[in-house]
Amino acid sequence: MAIKTNTFQNIIRILLGLIMIYVGIGHLTFLQIDFQAQVPTWLTKQTKLIDLIIITSGIIEIILGILMVVGGKLKVKTGIFLAIFYVLIFPGNINQYVNEIDAFSLNTDKSRFIRLLFQPILVLLALFSSGGLRFLKNRKRTN
Repeated sequence: MAIKTNTFQNIIRILLGLIMIYVGIGHLTFLQIDFQAQVPTWLTKQTKLIDLIIITSGIIEIILGILMVVGGKLKVKTGIFLAIFYVLIFPGNINQYVNEIDAFSLNTDKSRFIRLLFQPILVLLALFSSGGLRFLKNRKRTN
């Protein structure tokens, strides 16, 4: 999976990776309460399970963030996994909007709704910056 990425893609990939590291650390420390509000109420209401989800997702975010920053041979797979991760956590953002949960300074329906619009952008940025988008396009052509 040797897909060459340009300087612009690499800058976005590294920035996305640094953001993921920061957010992952936040899961484990200073943003833990806000992230608890993200766990969909239909998934669980058990505090211990919510905490496990927050800690696990924080660790995953740190790992994906480090791999995005490092790049190298794993950058395409990392970008694809990060895009999938963004899709998997999207129900938490929907939960925050539907249940009108204030967290991350999103305290209006409008601000929570606008946040929903950014998730597809994050998916595309993860795929674009890592070369994952080109890999998936090329793979589709060869099949």
